[in-house]
Amino acid sequence: MTDKHNTTLALLNHGEQERLMRAIRAGASRRDLLGMMGALGLGAGLGGSLIGSATNAHAQTPKKGGKIRVAGFGSSTADTLDPAKQSYSTDYCRCTMFYNGLTELDDVMAPQLALAESIENEKATIWTIKLRKGVQFHDGKELTSEDVVFSLKRHHDPAVGTKAKALADQMKEIVATGKYEVKVTLGAPNADFPVILGTYHFLIAQAGTTDFNKGIGTGPFKCKEFSPGVRSIAVRNENYWKQGGGPYVDEIEFFGIPDVGARVNALLAGDVHMIGNVNAASARLILGAKGLKIMETKSGNYSNLIMRLDQAPGNNPDFVLGMKHLMNRDLIKRNVFQNYAEVANDTPVPPLNRYFAKDIPQRPFDPEKAKFHLNKAGALGSPLQITTSPAATGSVEMGLVLQSSANQIGMKIDLRQVPADGYWSNYWFKVPVGFGNINPRPTADILFSLFFASNAAWNESAWKNEKFDQLLGAARAETDEAKRKQMYTDMQVMIHESAGIGIPVFINGLDAHTEKLKGLRPMGTGSMMGYAFAEHVWLDA
Repeated sequence: MTDKHNTTLALLNHGEQERLMRAIRAGASRRDLLGMMGALGLGAGLGGSLIGSATNAHAQTPKKGGKIRVAGFGSSTADTLDPAKQSYSTDYCRCTMFYNGLTELDDVMAPQLALAESIENEKATIWTIKLRKGVQFHDGKELTSEDVVFSLKRHHDPAVGTKAKALADQMKEIVATGKYEVKVTLGAPNADFPVILGTYHFLIAQAGTTDFNKGIGTGPFKCKEFSPGVRSIAVRNENYWKQGGGPYVDEIEFFGIPDVGARVNALLAGDVHMIGNVNAASARLILGAKGLKIMETKSGNYSNLIMRLDQAPGNNPDFVLGMKHLMNRDLIKRNVFQNYAEVANDTPVPPLNRYFAKDIPQRPFDPEKAKFHLNKAGALGSPLQITTSPAATGSVEMGLVLQSSANQIGMKIDLRQVPADGYWSNYWFKVPVGFGNINPRPTADILFSLFFASNAAWNESAWKNEKFDQLLGAARAETDEAKRKQMYTDMQVMIHESAGIGIPVFINGLDAHTEKLKGLRPMGTGSMMGYAFAEHVWLDA
């Protein structure tokens, strides 16, 4: 209910409001409602305004029931319901349907208690987590500390192949100190630990789980069907531990459609209720259609040019610097993303983050400087192959912009466009020069730990910097906010100057949906409500 509706309805006392709402829910006609207002001594004009406000308020009340079909923007046979192994938005959407974390991140990426009833710490190093009692897994088993210890410790097992190893390595000891209590001791202080617990990979599974395809968690939905690379079907968990909220829909069929045109056509045809990751050109088409809406989300999502530093040509610093100067960021923002983006500066921390290093001079588009460095690197004499794919948002179009800029300096770029299907497993940061697409992360520490630390599983350009690694550890332990901010600024300078990635813009997320699908709102954690839309949406049939 909006503030305007609250103000108008406040003219009635609580009992009168309830009578009006009950009448609307019962299907009373406008004539009957006006008669009710007259009996309360209200004129037709004011009575009509109150009826309009009450009707609008009633329309915004979530309703239970219905089935929805949702298309994400990627899919492969590597799709997983194992929280530790998630690597793409499709996995994140599904796992948030079936599991919960100890914490969860809100609209501004701050941690809120979830399965944890309380979290206390000693000097940001020893963390005591008390669990909610009475929370049940989908098979009826009660959540206990055994499940939390199992879920967190799995990240230490090399055989699991966790995608969050750099974050999990901070947890040096994980022990149950009671049936509903867990103590985690970190190797060094980290004030952001509750944020880490709220990220995708640290969702809690049942102790002893070996078959994650069943998706048995404590989440808002139960897994009815899961076929990697095909689809999943989730049904509402009637015993969900959260009170007074979702889930609302009875069933969600979720699948990936890698091609954006095919996704948009599915929405236009009425085959799906929601699609993720719409491009700017498609957004105009959707906004022109009846009954469809676009949700825009500002976040830290970016598609980046990746130049592997462990092989030619990226092993030459002049090549890397030349390519960064060849990026026409303003043109990419304007033409590729139709201004649904913000200019970036080759660092992964977005302006909305409190540690964004705004004082780093903006790297300009400078063809002459690019030519100088690329010529020095010997890169002008033979064609450069760059791998693009629709899987990395906007990379095909960005490749064309780069190709055009290269033509201005006598450089030839051959664009190799590969299918979206299988891109992340077969090409992402495996080719000498290609593109990636990184989903938003809530803190600078998590971004740096997952993508830029020397031991990071997703160190895309194979960049290794000992001083960076030392600063990363020191920043976690620093409690002086000014000093911590300076450390994060210094790390962004290092990435800006020498990492093998070019980040031209931060991309605003564009998701499209039928206007009958309610409950959606932008989340700083990413598109599709931070990939956690399932718990919040409802159908206004």
